[in-house]
Amino acid sequence: MTSAVDTQDTPGIWRRLACFLYEGVLLFGVVMIFGYLYGTLTQQRNAMDGRYGLMAFLFLVLTVYFVWFWSHGGQTVAMKAWHVRVVNRDGTPLSQPRALLRSLLCWIWFLPATAAAWLAGLHSVGAITGLLIAGVLAYAALARLHPRRQFWHDAVCGTQLVTWRPAPRRRGTLPA
Repeated sequence: MTSAVDTQDTPGIWRRLACFLYEGVLLFGVVMIFGYLYGTLTQQRNAMDGRYGLMAFLFLVLTVYFVWFWSHGGQTVAMKAWHVRVVNRDGTPLSQPRALLRSLLCWIWFLPATAAAWLAGLHSVGAITGLLIAGVLAYAALARLHPRRQFWHDAVCGTQLVTWRPAPRRRGTLPA
């Protein structure tokens, strides 16, 4: 099946944020499954025992998830639903090292707000959630400063988000 990549068409910020939110919903399931797997394999009886091992394991799982999808087609499931694809600046697919770099740089969405919550000594789930939402929205707003409205982690690692829609199928044919 042929595809139409328009490297000049950057998805709007609200569509990218909707994709971001949908990705979070899907990743909730991934984290639950692999968290359960970790707890079963390590025979973890208390949530606080081995939590750093669990965090490292889930970080690895999420990294593999994104690197795999971005280097094999440029789209996660959520990105397919919202017709968004990540490509290199020249429109070519991402290599695994480039996808890994982007995956690591994407944590900048959360790091400033997380550090602020830690430095402020916040422990309330509501306060931390509010701070994270404000941090994500502030980071997303920074895309307005980029000439092509790309996120800054994309600008740093040489990637871009583009609108991508599959070519329409002809009537009477089955997908390949």
